[in-house]
Amino acid sequence: MTAEEFIGYVKNHSYIEAGSEAHQCMHIAAAEARRITCEINNAFHTAEELRELFSRLIGKKVDDGFGLFPPFYTDFGKNITLGERVFINEGCAFQDHGGIEIGDDCMIGHQVVIATLNHSLTPDRRADMIAAPVMLGKRVWVGAHATILQGVTIGDNAVIAAGAVVTKDVPANAVVGGVPAKVLKNIMPA
Repeated sequence: MTAEEFIGYVKNHSYIEAGSEAHQCMHIAAAEARRITCEINNAFHTAEELRELFSRLIGKKVDDGFGLFPPFYTDFGKNITLGERVFINEGCAFQDHGGIEIGDDCMIGHQVVIATLNHSLTPDRRADMIAAPVMLGKRVWVGAHATILQGVTIGDNAVIAAGAVVTKDVPANAVVGGVPAKVLKNIMPA
């Protein structure tokens, strides 16, 4: 199974059985992602070099407005889609097997975790996984140390407060915070 076939598989089948062809594909892709992230994280690179490396990591060209402050971590890479002018601050970890889509003009703070997989709660099937995408609308700001869990959609202009754990969809123009995150207030877009 190729990375492209895996992406198609998880769009139609959220359950990944341990030891399956899809599971094995995840391990192969993780090795490639580690090679590229090691290159990103272990030397100084210009903004242009980082855009080229990140494009190689995700398998799609990022725009000239993309910004990344390493280190950056991912265990797949090929299921990340970015809009224009996205900024990712240092120490972020994206578990993108289920798909991560980030809209235009989003800002991702220090050490943000986006996780698109969960393990089975059944003890004898614990190594099996359930995938679901995470989607961020346009102009979303995710504060430092926030965690966004699988299956969450965040609406345009939303703000995720530092340290929040987002387990449910966030409406557009909302500020959410806490564990689990709850709407704290609504903002008016400019």
